[in-house]
Amino acid sequence: MSLADLTATDLLSRFRNGSLSPVEVIDDVLARVEELEPRICATYALDPDGARAAAQESERRWRDGVAGALDGVPVTVKENIATRGTPVPQGTAATELIPATEDAPAAARLRAAGAVIFSKTTMPEYGMLSSGVSTFHHLTRNPWDLSKTAGGSSAGAAAAAAAGYGPIHIGTDIGGSIRLPAGWCGLVGLKPTHGRVAVGNPYPGRAIGPLTRTAADAALALSVMSGYDPRDHTSLPAASDSYEVTVEGLRVALLLDAGVGLPVDPEVTAAVSSAAAVLEKGGAVVEPIGPIITREMLDGLDRFWRVRSAVDIAALPEERRAKVLPQIRSWVSTAGDVSGFDVFHGYSQMGAMAAAVTGVLTSYDVILSPVAPITAFPAELAYPTDDPSKPFEHIGFTVPYNMSAHPATTVNVGWSTSGLPIGAQLAVPHHQDLKALALAEYLDSWQTDRREWPMG
Repeated sequence: MSLADLTATDLLSRFRNGSLSPVEVIDDVLARVEELEPRICATYALDPDGARAAAQESERRWRDGVAGALDGVPVTVKENIATRGTPVPQGTAATELIPATEDAPAAARLRAAGAVIFSKTTMPEYGMLSSGVSTFHHLTRNPWDLSKTAGGSSAGAAAAAAAGYGPIHIGTDIGGSIRLPAGWCGLVGLKPTHGRVAVGNPYPGRAIGPLTRTAADAALALSVMSGYDPRDHTSLPAASDSYEVTVEGLRVALLLDAGVGLPVDPEVTAAVSSAAAVLEKGGAVVEPIGPIITREMLDGLDRFWRVRSAVDIAALPEERRAKVLPQIRSWVSTAGDVSGFDVFHGYSQMGAMAAAVTGVLTSYDVILSPVAPITAFPAELAYPTDDPSKPFEHIGFTVPYNMSAHPATTVNVGWSTSGLPIGAQLAVPHHQDLKALALAEYLDSWQTDRREWPMG
């Protein structure tokens, strides 16, 4: 196995016993990036010289016995999470490239823990697509099948994790943007409890979390990034939950129909049902439930987000507005037809989703569902529907937990006949993020069809 494919927990163990140096590891990771990046296009602002210098400093800290919790571990950060000195284009050519003046809270915590942040990762236009389509970045592709999307909006993070650009990759999620790409790339992807990781530029539903190959690495990254930061008024003190779960007696709600959007592929249903059977065999009580959200909720949210984005784009000078991806311009073009009543009603649907999810989690310990109704779609499409008027038909399983602020994580539970990963989602009560990850690890331990990572 290449050093680039080692988990963060393995790397830290080897750094600690002196059998491996952070310098060796970053050299291997950068070699992997150089080899594969022309095909998958996952990185932005790659900094090999800075990475090697940081790895040398980490090597010194390990030698001096003052290493941090992630010291020497290669990490990437999504480009919309600010890092000092690097512009934040938000996936669009319409943005002015002004270097960020400071690290965002999550990046600052990673750096303080000794992580080697060697690159940012790509995202689609304004983060509003579940694909890698962007007017600024090259098209990001899925390492499992280069003709398919890696998902989005944490497109580069997912592609980098699946391709073995080191073990930890940080993304953002406002409707499924960590979990969808994680599911389509065979990864663990966690959208934490809202506020557990300070965002810096908070907005209802927006969260920052890890995409990794193992649940243990996701838990490690979460522990480092968690905690209050005054730059984010919604952020919370570090939680005290533990990375453990008892499956015996666990009350599991099995959600196989989102109630809205694209029909669920039978292969996806079969894979998630098999995961439910694993939990049932372990002593869990699994009960099928009906849809949690409604068409009114999803359409209301669409109208609200459409107007919000239209306001942002209308504020741009005309020459920059013209650079926005045509599909996004088409989507916001109808915002002027939406009344104030419609906008308020759309906003209210966030609360309606939150109440619906909370109602289920008063009776169950976990909601098990698909991450998405389909496997990865063609890379060139902005949306799986290829229709800007219907952009959210694939987020019915993911978006409710953004609105309700509950933690939700993904884990690979199977494969399509064409060899694409199929992910399951585990949503749990507030502040039980580590429990969700422990449950993901449990399901992964029962995975019988294990496959080699695609490009290692």
